[in-house]
Amino acid sequence: MSGRVRLFGVEIDSIRMTEAVERIVEWCKSPQSQCRYVVTPNVDHTVLLQHDASLRAAYGDAAMVLADGWPVVLASRLLGKRLPERAPGSDLAPALFEVAEQFEQPLRVFLLGAAAGVGERAAVNIERRWPHVQITGVYSPPLGFEHDDDENQRILELIRQAAPQVLMVGLGAPKQEKWVHAHRDEISADAALCIGATIDFLAGEKSRAPNWMQRSGLEWLHRMASEPRRLCRRYARDAWVFPQLVWREWRTSH
Repeated sequence: MSGRVRLFGVEIDSIRMTEAVERIVEWCKSPQSQCRYVVTPNVDHTVLLQHDASLRAAYGDAAMVLADGWPVVLASRLLGKRLPERAPGSDLAPALFEVAEQFEQPLRVFLLGAAAGVGERAAVNIERRWPHVQITGVYSPPLGFEHDDDENQRILELIRQAAPQVLMVGLGAPKQEKWVHAHRDEISADAALCIGATIDFLAGEKSRAPNWMQRSGLEWLHRMASEPRRLCRRYARDAWVFPQLVWREWRTSH
């Protein structure tokens, strides 16, 4: 079994995408009482983790932590804690859908997140492209829902009634990780994947960077160009803080 490496205060699975998918398939075939969930740290998550105790707790209890973003993978190699490859949530969901025919029945999936109507379009696209996947529920929660106990219980009941094997949570970080962590004992699914903007990508609402930009570690540039008002300040902060974290990690380990 692949191990974990400790970077920036969290444990990250040293694992390839194919192994991650195999593990999720096993979870679905051997369910437990508590929902097992996946988080995917990128540079922004790494920065947030340094001062957000509740996010660190969510990461600490995650069943699988997959490196999202080439800067995290490259930093692991510079620090002598080599991660084999990046495994972003936006690739994890399609990779899981690709192997859904392994199940005797269609893989049941619930989509939680994205704007109103986006999840429905994603559901149509998913079922058209992957016939062995069945979207059993879609819900776009209102702004601030995480602070509303009645709304949270309504969401959990919708998931229970839909009986998915996999819950895909696209609420953005750190909200999605904290919400899944807080409700992991109540989520009626075998696995929950915290996947950011993946529902938007699957719906065609947002476009991913070209493959050459993904392979060369420039996907962040495409995203920033697509949403400059929302992302420029965040990326500027991350570009300032992340190298300092790498330097601090290097000094600690040498």
